[in-house]
Amino acid sequence: MRKYVLSYLTLELDPPATITAAAEAGYDYVGVRMLPALAGGRAFPLMSDAAMLRETIDRLRDTDVRILDLEIARIDGQNRIEDWLPMLEVGARLGARTLIAAGDDPDESRMTETFAKLCRAAAGFSLSVNLEFTPWARLNTLGAATRVVETAAEPNGEILVDTIHVARSDSGIEDIAAIDPARMSYFQICDAEPGTHFPIEDLLYTAREERLLPGEGGSDLAAMITALPRDLIVSVEIPSHRRIAETGHLAWARTALDASRRFMEHCDGSLPAAGQ
Repeated sequence: MRKYVLSYLTLELDPPATITAAAEAGYDYVGVRMLPALAGGRAFPLMSDAAMLRETIDRLRDTDVRILDLEIARIDGQNRIEDWLPMLEVGARLGARTLIAAGDDPDESRMTETFAKLCRAAAGFSLSVNLEFTPWARLNTLGAATRVVETAAEPNGEILVDTIHVARSDSGIEDIAAIDPARMSYFQICDAEPGTHFPIEDLLYTAREERLLPGEGGSDLAAMITALPRDLIVSVEIPSHRRIAETGHLAWARTALDASRRFMEHCDGSLPAAGQ
């Protein structure tokens, strides 16, 4: 049975509210954002908010939901490992499994070195590190993300595939198929209109505010999923500010999960059985 994650970006709620919504909607895991994706962006720094941390722990205790990923470590050439240690410490206390890192350093050699150091620091807290590429950042293709992770050669270094970023970058199905299965534990699912040559403002708007449910768009989503390693955890990352305003957070969480599960069951049903 596939396991499903309510990604932070889908609802953009604080960790206790995210856990509550995930439990009511039927998810297995959640993601929490403790550091912003961009300067001034929204985040919930549990490492400095003792009251919210206690409430988060209480919600975890009262539900079957667990935390999969922590966000986000931006590797931009300026941040240091020390900047991320408090997040790692709290993540370990919460039982999280992995940390998402974003590559935005113009020096790939330095980015690779920082990623390796971050992996070694995270290993001390029993966490892996998933490196994610985005079309608007310095690390903007799946091939480049794979190269950084493989060159760093840390055992807990992983590659995070977000299907919208594959669809809207110079990345292809062959890049997904080339990933060592041992370098992946989960992926992020959504759909989008086809095309790669969009203004950066459009890329950012769609990715952060108005993604499509699996099957609604024109990306080659089924081919991407077929190329991925089998049995990965599925992170539902489908923000839609418009539809949340219409239906509410909980209803959207349920809709996103139902659509993702149906699409995954269709894709899984079309794959040959293991060993064939």
